[in-house]
Amino acid sequence: MLLYKTQTGWELEAGKGGRILVPPQVSGRLTTREDLHDYLTLLDSASATGLHHEALSAPIEDQEVWAAGVTYFRSRTARMAESEASGGDTFYDRVYNAQRPELFFKSAPYRTVGPGAPVRIRRDSKWNVPEPELTLLVSPKGKILGYTIGNDMSSRDIEGENPLYLPQAKVYDGACALGPAILVTNNPLASTTTIQIEIRRSGAAVFTDSTTLAAMKRSPLELVEYLYRETTFPNGCFLLTGTGIVPGNDFTLNSGDEIAITIEGIGTLTNPVA
Repeated sequence: MLLYKTQTGWELEAGKGGRILVPPQVSGRLTTREDLHDYLTLLDSASATGLHHEALSAPIEDQEVWAAGVTYFRSRTARMAESEASGGDTFYDRVYNAQRPELFFKSAPYRTVGPGAPVRIRRDSKWNVPEPELTLLVSPKGKILGYTIGNDMSSRDIEGENPLYLPQAKVYDGACALGPAILVTNNPLASTTTIQIEIRRSGAAVFTDSTTLAAMKRSPLELVEYLYRETTFPNGCFLLTGTGIVPGNDFTLNSGDEIAITIEGIGTLTNPVA
């Protein structure tokens, strides 16, 4: 089931066609419900008619957004290359092979943009890339409720200068996009699930690549378990699971570019670069 958020509320892509409005929650938030899948299944089965959907917003309520790093070998290699001059390259090899994953705070809801909204590149950075990532919707009790698409914008020169600058490279206004929908399911995604990206400049593709979840070193369940060990999330959270796609060292985003990230079964998240 695909769950969409608009400015006026939530819409569920119904099995009978079209989308139906999800009734406002009497208490709490829709996407923090531990029984989200079962609740939406009953709602879908009882629906009579569909409707035309409104413009989409980021599918987030009051959740924090966190991210995992260096969960793909390609990410490890890129991080090592960009930080070699500063002597920080060995850190990324170590974290890739360590038992404990790299986890960091990424975004608050008010800094997170949705489909069609612009993502940003830092004014004090000269080397910026998008990072397409499978993103987990996790309940307050640590249950994976669903999946969406995340764009973990990154300033590679800032992080490469010193690994301790990672928060500045990763956490700023417009550095995180989520959407277009949440795939609500009780089942884990298949390892063959594909993640694709296309970056267009003046209407022409300047970078395309793809990977699959099979390339992930750590499982979603493992990442959630570490994140929730000593940290509570009363509103649940979103967790970006790392990227297996990194453009070459000669590529940087420009203002006016368009980023389209597609994950099989979820859809395509498209954002212009401000």
